[in-house]
Order: sequence, then C-alpha cells, then structure tokens
Amino acid sequence: RGRQRPPPRDPGAMMRLTPSAVQSMEDVGKARRDNTKAINAVDFFHDGSLLATSSDDESVRVYRCADAHMHKQVFARRHGACHVRFTHHPLCLLLASRNAHDDHAVRYLSLHDNKFLRFFPGHKEPVTALEMSPKEDLFVSASRDATVRLWDLRKEVALGVLSAPGHSPPAVAFDPEGLIFATAMSDTDKPSVRLYDMRSYDKGPFTTFNLEGPPVVFHHLSFSNDGKAILLPSGAQDVLLIDAFDGGELHRLTGHVNGSGMMLEAAFSPDGQFVLSGSEDGTVHVWHAGNGQEVAVWQGHTAPTLAVRWSPTHMLAVSACSGPVLNFWIPRASDA
Repeated sequence: RGRQRPPPRDPGAMMRLTPSAVQSMEDVGKARRDNTKAINAVDFFHDGSLLATSSDDESVRVYRCADAHMHKQVFARRHGACHVRFTHHPLCLLLASRNAHDDHAVRYLSLHDNKFLRFFPGHKEPVTALEMSPKEDLFVSASRDATVRLWDLRKEVALGVLSAPGHSPPAVAFDPEGLIFATAMSDTDKPSVRLYDMRSYDKGPFTTFNLEGPPVVFHHLSFSNDGKAILLPSGAQDVLLIDAFDGGELHRLTGHVNGSGMMLEAAFSPDGQFVLSGSEDGTVHVWHAGNGQEVAVWQGHTAPTLAVRWSPTHMLAVSACSGPVLNFWIPRASDA
C-alpha cells in the first residue's frame, strides 16, 4: 500500500519565499569563524531561534539566530561531535561520536550544565545519520554497520533495530507528522527508498521505491514540510527530488560541483518551494523545486560547503564549510 495524500495546507501557515528574495540573499549577512576545523553538521531549533553546530574540532556551539551571537559552547574531547540535532528542548542536543574507535554510542547532551544525560549504545560502526522525531521524544540513527535503530530519549536500549546487510550506510528521516520514517540506501544493483509506519516498522517497509540510476551513497534524506516530496543528496553530481507518494522522479538538480563524491547536504525551504545545496567549490546553489531550475548561486566560502539549512520560521539560511566558516544568509533590506 502507498501513502495517502494529506489535505491541502493553508499556504499562509508557512513562510513564503520568492525567487527575487532568494537572489537577494547572495550577500553574506554574517560570517562566523569560531571553529578550527570543518563544521560537519548544523541544525535549527524548531522555532527558528537557535542554531546548533558540531565540528571536527570536537566542539558543539549554539548561536542565537536573531544576531548570530554564540550562545553556548562545549567541547566533547573524548568522543568528538558530529550529526548534532536539537531535541524538543533548546538546551538538549543529540550527538554522534566521531573520535572513539570502539564506542559509537549516540549521546544526549544538556547544555544547561554541560553534561551528558544519557548514552545510547548499540551501533558497531560510526553513526552516519541521526534525526529527531518532529512530534515525540523519539529519534532514529543509522550507521556504517548497515543498521537503523529507533530510540526513545528516556531509554538507553533501542526500541527496534532494522538490518540491511549488503547495502550502503542508510540515510534516514521522519516525515513532518512523525508517523513515518524513511531510509535511503543502495545495494550492489540499485538505490531505493523505503517507508516505514512508526506503529508497525518491525513488519518491514509498507512501500519501497526502486530508483533509477546506479548505486550511490545517500548523504542525507529529508521530506518537504507538506510531506509531498523527498530530497536525496548523494555522492553523485546531482541532487535527486522524488514524489513522496509514488517515488516518481521529479527532478535531478544540477549545477553544483561534487566530483569527489563529498558528503554535501541539501535542504528544502520551509514552504517547499526551493532547494538549497552545498558545493565542492564553496558555492551554495538554490533551485526552484517546482521546475528544477537554478535560481541563485551564493558565493561566500573558499572551501567545500558541507552543511546547509533553511530556518524553519525566518527568511534565513545557513551554510558551513570545511574552511571552516559558518555563513548566515539573509535578504537585502530593500528586498526582504
């Protein structure tokens, strides 16, 4: 069975961007140079007030989005920090380990007192994806050990484990309602996306989309806020956009550079109109999700742009490079 399409949402309930506003964001609003090594992940708090980063320099930083001021900073010297994600509390974060060769636990960090509240052991290889449920205190992780694990923040033991031997490390994401989670991975023949019902994930996917093209390693997976499309950046030279209900290919977004197969992130704008992606040459590319046409190219990095995100509530985007520089992009005042 496939997914049922939801009723149309009120378009006024989400921020609306225009091509001219996106093009006016080509000048960096604020550049932060607090890190000494690459910033490997960024994440907004759900109300858009805060931005979290994790870095190869073993730091976790939180910034106020209103003024790009650094609000909190902590170092995870022993285990390192990657795949940072906010929970439903603005001072509680999830982190994956980066340094430890024999400990690949996910960590639950409180920035109130700079302490780890809980550890979630189980993965045998480094974590490659980490996503928080938009509705509940649940999260999902994926690893090079070819497993996906579903967790409850209140329990150290995984609620469930899905294994995919012989596949590339999965990318994972929840749909906007938190009722479904998806995985994207490749076997030796083809890539695929699988959708799981949160109430019966142990019975296997209720839908599998076999995608066109050769096997690739997916670096990220995300749903548009209306739940109608899925974005799939990978090590390929394009970013794949598919229909979330039948798996049909909508667009292959091209123009950015990824000749080395780097882990470049891509993200939807809050209204789903635009897609943002990093690039190996340090640029940030923006496409119109409806027609697949490139709308803007922002220039503000001198090293590969690894992580990108749109604010969920404001006309703001961020990008982070291996330089390492964190850029805040806002429209020019005359165009906002």
